[in-house]
Amino acid sequence: MSIGNPAPDPRNTPGLEPGGGVPPGETPPAEGSTSEAGPRHAPPKGWAKWPLIAILAVVVLVVAFFLAYALLV
Repeated sequence: MSIGNPAPDPRNTPGLEPGGGVPPGETPPAEGSTSEAGPRHAPPKGWAKWPLIAILAVVVLVVAFFLAYALLV
């Protein structure tokens, strides 16, 4: 699929003044396309190894604290 010119033709777009301006009170036309916006590379998927290990360690410490507190009380 090829992407052509995403910009609307001002001659065929309602609500535009000559020269492409928008009169007061009129909603401007939407953008042509946002399909090509964003990074050019594939973003990484999933969690990184070390932040996940750190979060799990904190969770284990919190669970151990509450377990010890429940056993001592």
